[in-house]
Amino acid sequence: MGGFFIVRAQIVDASLKDDFDRWYQDEHLPDALRAFGAQSAWRGWSEIDGTLHYAVYEFDDVARARAIPGSDAMKGLVAEFDRAWGDKVKRSRDIVELMQRIGG
Repeated sequence: MGGFFIVRAQIVDASLKDDFDRWYQDEHLPDALRAFGAQSAWRGWSEIDGTLHYAVYEFDDVARARAIPGSDAMKGLVAEFDRAWGDKVKRSRDIVELMQRIGG
């Protein structure tokens, strides 16, 4: 079954939210989608904590999602993220295997 690579980012300084949002929209999400070879990608902000941003990359096979963390593509994107945001944004990552899907 399919899988998802998920990045959770927390902005340390809320005043950076608009700049981060614009950068992620215009640069990072499209670059990551291409670099990862993902089937699709989407992102959004938490409604509970406005400093939390999630990006989700979908793959038709969970093995492809599992290969992302050690990949050259990931190393390049992490370097670019660190150059742009340094310690102003904290990140964590997860991989989720799709077990069931109902509906579209």
